[in-house]
Amino acid sequence: MEIFLLVAIFTLLFYILTTFKNRFDQVEDQFDELNKKIALLKITEKATEKPVAPSTPVIEKEKPIAIFEQIKPLSFEPEKKDSSEETKKVVFSMDNISQEPTLVVPKVEQKTAVPVVPEKTFWENFKEKNPDLEKFIGENLINKIGVLILVLGISYFVKYAIDKDWINEPARVGIGILCGALVMGIAHKLRQNYAAFSSVIVAGAIAIFYFTIGIAFHDYHLFNQSVAFGIMVVITAFSAFISLSYNRSELAVLSLIGGFAVPFMVSTGAGNYVILFSYIIILNIGILALAYHKKWNLVNVLAYIFTVLLYGGWLFKEIDNDKPHYSGAFVFAFAFYFIFIVMNLINNIRTKGEFSKAQLIILASNTFLFYGAGMAILANYHPELRGLFTTLIAVLNLIYAWFLYAKFGLDKKAVYLLIGMTLTFVTLAIPIQFEGNYITLFWAAEAVLLLWLSQKSKITSYRFGSVIVHFLMIISLIIDWNKFYRGTATLNIIINPVFCTGLFAMASLFAVYYLLSRETKKNSLLGFTFDPEKYRKYVLGLGFAISYFVGFLEVGYQSDDYIQNINTAAEFPVIYHLVFFAILSTYLIKMKTDSGFKAATLIAISNIILFAFWFSNYAFNEHQEIITTGKGQPIAFYLHYISLFLTIYFGFQLYQMNAKKVVFELFNKKMYVWIAAFFVIYIASTEIMLHGLVLLNSPVTTQDVQASSLYADYKTDLDYIRDTIATETIAVARTKITKTGYPILWGSLAFVFLIVGIKKQVKTLRIIALALLGLTIMKLFLFDISNVSETGKIISFILLGILILVISFVYQKIKVLVIDENKSTETDETK
Repeated sequence: MEIFLLVAIFTLLFYILTTFKNRFDQVEDQFDELNKKIALLKITEKATEKPVAPSTPVIEKEKPIAIFEQIKPLSFEPEKKDSSEETKKVVFSMDNISQEPTLVVPKVEQKTAVPVVPEKTFWENFKEKNPDLEKFIGENLINKIGVLILVLGISYFVKYAIDKDWINEPARVGIGILCGALVMGIAHKLRQNYAAFSSVIVAGAIAIFYFTIGIAFHDYHLFNQSVAFGIMVVITAFSAFISLSYNRSELAVLSLIGGFAVPFMVSTGAGNYVILFSYIIILNIGILALAYHKKWNLVNVLAYIFTVLLYGGWLFKEIDNDKPHYSGAFVFAFAFYFIFIVMNLINNIRTKGEFSKAQLIILASNTFLFYGAGMAILANYHPELRGLFTTLIAVLNLIYAWFLYAKFGLDKKAVYLLIGMTLTFVTLAIPIQFEGNYITLFWAAEAVLLLWLSQKSKITSYRFGSVIVHFLMIISLIIDWNKFYRGTATLNIIINPVFCTGLFAMASLFAVYYLLSRETKKNSLLGFTFDPEKYRKYVLGLGFAISYFVGFLEVGYQSDDYIQNINTAAEFPVIYHLVFFAILSTYLIKMKTDSGFKAATLIAISNIILFAFWFSNYAFNEHQEIITTGKGQPIAFYLHYISLFLTIYFGFQLYQMNAKKVVFELFNKKMYVWIAAFFVIYIASTEIMLHGLVLLNSPVTTQDVQASSLYADYKTDLDYIRDTIATETIAVARTKITKTGYPILWGSLAFVFLIVGIKKQVKTLRIIALALLGLTIMKLFLFDISNVSETGKIISFILLGILILVISFVYQKIKVLVIDENKSTETDETK
C-alpha cells in the first residue's frame, strides 16, 4: 500500500508539471498571435494616415502675399536702420482681400544646457534591467521559490515515510536518488523552451543528490568514506558538465559550492590534509578551466574566496597544534598561489583587455596572502629563511611583470602593480633579517629617503613607495609597542629601544611634512592620485598621534613599573594626556583658522567630560585603598590638582573661543548654558566630596579591626574586616558631606551664577541660579534634615539662610538692570 501511494504521488507530480508546461505553451502561442495582430494593425494605421503639413508657411501663387520688413507709419523722411537691433521679418498671408493678414513669426532656436545625469540608485538599476516586474517575478523569483518548496515537500514526505517505518534505509536513499533523477528528467524536458526555469530545477536535483548521499553516509552508514567521497566527486563533475551543457553560470557556481562542500559532507573529524588539499587543487583546476572556457569571472572569484577561507582556517588551526605540518602547509600554499596567479593572468592574456578591479585585487591579495601564510609558517619552522622567502616573492613578481609585458603586451596597470609589489617585497626583505625595532627604524628612514629621491629624480612611483613604507612603519611601530611594553623585560626610563624608535618614527613623519611644505602639484599612478597638500595634512595629524602615543605609553609603563598602587600609577598618564592636549589645543587656537577652532573646541569638551566622569575617580579609588590597607601616600590626590587646573584651562579656552564668534551653532542655544552649568556644579561637588573624605577619614588600624564586631567571626580573614570598616567609614563621611557640604556649595554657586548672569545680562544663567537655589532648598528640607547632627543642621541652615538673603538682596538691589535689559531686548525685537 505504501509503495503504491509513493508511486501515485510521483505520478501526480509529473502530471501536474506536464500540464503546466502544456498550458504555458498554449499561452505563449496566444501571445504570439496577439503580437502579430497588433503589428498588422500598426501597418494599416500608417497607410491610412494623412501627410503632415510642413512647419514653414506654404505660399500659393493665386493668393496675394504682402511681405513687410517692419510696419511703420508713413513718412517723407528716409528710413533709418538701427544697426544695433536685428531686422525682424514678419510675413502676412491673405486668402482674400477682406480677410485680415495672419502673422507668422519664424521660430528662434534656443540652446538648452544638457543636465547632468544623476547616479542611478540600486532600485533604478534594477528597474532598468528588469522593466517588467511581473516578468522578473514570474521568470526568476517564483521558480527558485518553487524549487525550494518542492525540495522541502519531498523532504517532508520522506521524513513522514521514515517516521512511519514504511521504508528501510536503503530504500530511503533510493527514493532520494529517484526523486533527484525525476526532477532532473523534468528539467531536461523543459530545457528547450524554458532554459532559465530548467536550470533552476537542475540545481534542485543536484542538491537532492548531495543531501541524499550525505545522509546515506553519516546517518545510515551504507558505505564507507571513500565511496561517499567518490560518489560526491562524481556528482560535482556531473554538475560541472551540466553547467557547460546548459551554458548557465549559476550551475557552475552550484558545482563550485558543492565541490567545496564535499569534504565537509563526508568528514569524520580525522581528515587527511594531503588528500583534502589535493582534491581542492584538482577541483580548482577543473572549475577554473570551465570558467576560462566560458569567461565566467564570478566562478574565478568564488573559487579564490573559498580556497582562501578553507586553507586559512586550516592553517590557523594547524599552527596551534603540537606537531604542525609546516612543509606540507608551505607546499600547498605555493600551489594555491601559483594556480590563481597563472589563471588570473591567462584569462587576461586570452581577452587582451584591461584588468578589472576584481582581477587586480585578486592579483595583489593572492600575493600578500601567500606571503603572510609563508611568514607564519617560517616563523616557527625556519625563521632564518624569512628574508630569502621575501626576496623570492619579489623576484617572482618581477618575472611575471617582465614576461607578460615583453611577450604579451599585458595591461600596464597589472605590470605597474607587479612592479610595485616587487619594490615592496625588496623593501621588506632587508628589515626582515633584522629583529625588533630595527625594522621600524629602517622603514622610517626609507620613507623619507624615497620622498627625497622622488623630488630629485621626478620619479612618481617613489612617492607612492614612500606612502606605502610609512604605512608599514606605523604597523611595525605598533608591533614594537606591543612587544616591549607588554613584555617581561625591564626598560630604562626614556633611554630604551622602543621609546627612541617612537621618537625616530615621529621625526620621520615631520620630516616628510617639511619636504612637502612647498609642493602643490598632483601625481597619478595606476589610477591613484598623490595630492601633496592633502597628504601633508594627513602626515601632520599622524605625527601628532604618534607623538601622543609615544609619550603616553612610556609614562604609563614607567609609572606602573615603579608604583604599586594602580590608581596612583594611572594618574601620571592622565596628566600627560591633559598636558599634551592642552598644548595641542593652544597651538590650534593660535593658527586662527576655522578648522583649528573646531578641533580645539572638540578637544576641550572631550577632556572636560573625561575629567568629570573618569579621571577624577582615580583619586577616590586611591583614597579608599589607603583607608583600607593603611599603606601608601595620596600621590594621585595631589596630582589631581594639575588635572583640575588643566580642565579649568580647557573651560577658559572654550569661553575665549566663543566670546566673539561661536564655533558651533550649538553654543548659541540656551541648552549649552545649562550643560556648562551642570559640569561646573558636578566638578565642584566632586571636589568637595574628595576633600571632605580626605579630611574626615583616616586609615583603618589594627585596633579598629580588633574592636570590630566582625573580629570574632572573621579572625582568619582580616582583609574582609578592613574592607568592611573602610566602606562603612567612607559611606558615613559621604553622607555628612552630601547633607552639609552640598547645600553650602550649591548655594554659593547659585549666588555666583546670579551675579555673573546679571553682570553679563544672561537671563538663562539667572534662571539656572534660581533653579539651583530651589533645588538646594528642596534637598535641605526633604533629605538633609534627617539623621544629621545638631551642629550640621545649625551650620547648614545658617549659611544657606545667609546666602538666600544675600541673593534676594542682590536681586532686589540690582533688579533695575534686569528690567532695563528686558526693555532693551523688547525694543530690539520691535525694531
